[in-house]
Amino acid sequence: MKRLVDIVIVLLVLPLWLPLLVITGLIVGWSFGRPLFFRQERAGLNGKSFNILKFRTMTDSRDENGNLLPDEDRLTTCGRRLRSLSLDELPELLNVLKGEMSLVGPRPLPVRYVARYSPEQKRRLEAVPGITGWAQVNGRNQLNWNDRFAHDIWYVDNRSISLDIKILFITLWTVLRREGISAENEATMTEFMGSGQDPDHGHSAGSDQPASPDSVHKSE
Repeated sequence: MKRLVDIVIVLLVLPLWLPLLVITGLIVGWSFGRPLFFRQERAGLNGKSFNILKFRTMTDSRDENGNLLPDEDRLTTCGRRLRSLSLDELPELLNVLKGEMSLVGPRPLPVRYVARYSPEQKRRLEAVPGITGWAQVNGRNQLNWNDRFAHDIWYVDNRSISLDIKILFITLWTVLRREGISAENEATMTEFMGSGQDPDHGHSAGSDQPASPDSVHKSE
């Protein structure tokens, strides 16, 4: 039923999101050039990996030693605006149509995080990952990792179609208010280093990213 609801909703709003996808793609192409998309391997249902698809919001600018600059230096004004309106996440609707994601569920995180999960935290993998979720409407990237995982696990235990519809409506309001786009003092979200890390701190998730231009983002 959840899969059916996802497909029906995505197809019903196709006349809205498809033109927006094309327009945003043109803006990204003009601002960043090719490639238009950021692809990264994420952990899906039961930890099965898939490639998430998002619009690029960062450049691949490097220092004199060839190292990527910090995220806040590579995140452009255009990129910040795309993120503030969540337009960078429009291509994820294609992941939904492919069955790799749902409209609502725990946000898919990089595959490398899975080995760092505690047994309780791994329970977030029991649900299909979503474009939005319970954590996103309760703080988004401003949540520390412990709270974020707690919200994800609560969703796994309480998921229902009615809850998904509620989350979708709250998400629209959250996006309009542009809340929780980044973690405090970070361009995006700090990297999850394991259940023993300081919940309010972490390392740059971009520090060990591959060098290709479409792999220069943090986890969100």
